Amino acid sequence: MTHFNRRTMLAASLALTATACSSLPFNAKAPQQLLVDLDRQPDEEFSIWPSTPPGGTTQALNEHYVERDNPFGLYDRAAHEVTDPTLTLFRAPNPDGSAIIIIPGGGYKWVVVEKEGFEGARYFNKFRTHVYVLKYRLPHQGWAGGSDAPLQDAQRAMRVIRSRANSDGVDPTRLLVMGFSAGGHLAGSLCQRFDAPVYEPIDAIDQLSARPDLGVLVYPVALMSRPHAHEGSRIHLIGENPSPEAYAKYDLSTAPSPDGPPLFLLHTLDDKAVPVENTLKLASAARRAGVSTALHIFNEGGHGFGLRGIEGTPVAKWPQLVLDWARARGF
Repeated sequence: MTHFNRRTMLAASLALTATACSSLPFNAKAPQQLLVDLDRQPDEEFSIWPSTPPGGTTQALNEHYVERDNPFGLYDRAAHEVTDPTLTLFRAPNPDGSAIIIIPGGGYKWVVVEKEGFEGARYFNKFRTHVYVLKYRLPHQGWAGGSDAPLQDAQRAMRVIRSRANSDGVDPTRLLVMGFSAGGHLAGSLCQRFDAPVYEPIDAIDQLSARPDLGVLVYPVALMSRPHAHEGSRIHLIGENPSPEAYAKYDLSTAPSPDGPPLFLLHTLDDKAVPVENTLKLASAARRAGVSTALHIFNEGGHGFGLRGIEGTPVAKWPQLVLDWARARGF
């Protein structure tokens, strides 16, 4: 168990920069009310596996954080070469038993823990919900689980949260998964393949359900085929020349599970990184499968905004739309 302050977080980062792969919203300006408590650090971080993740890796990896530039001057990091998948917990000051697990994006190349993780955790904490941010392994880095390595972590994370429900003050029937971009693909995979046998059970925790009760996918990667696939995510997930079976298995629009949780899907028409067709085709497939689905398409906003630079724009309403939708479903 690890406790945090600002100094230890900064010391853990490398003095490097990485260019963000996402485009800015259409009229980006300095962040205001949506970004809250920026100096507040997590309450706890813990590993989801008791030892090495399933199967290990054939590559020599060095987990580290890289600081990223952004036009707002905000603290921003991405986790690279993840070897120790973790959940980072932000406790709500007056919790009501609900919990969100946030899965940040990063094109399956790295994990954007600050912008699409910690910032959202601080915001949703205001609404009496605990928030856990998942740091997951990347599928192209030699893990025995291959393309299923991130899903192994996502399934285990849901089970670990349920195993800690009493100690954390969480209702195990009120768990919402929220994913952004490639993290939206992983969250969507969890909603569809929550019961897929992607690893051998290792303890009693693995007897618990990995099914989320609700799923929120924000500008998600969903498609694996051209012309609408996000090339970087596709290549990092299933390789340069995947088999037809791999295309079908990891494309979220292929065969959504009718037993999956209700979905909330959000995208913008001017998203040049992950085309809106990803969400439109996924929504259509989910509807055919009988999955209750809410669909929100904004005319402008770009990709990768999270909570940044959207004040005063229509897309700034997305967090409240999520809350209203979730509350209507007992969250």
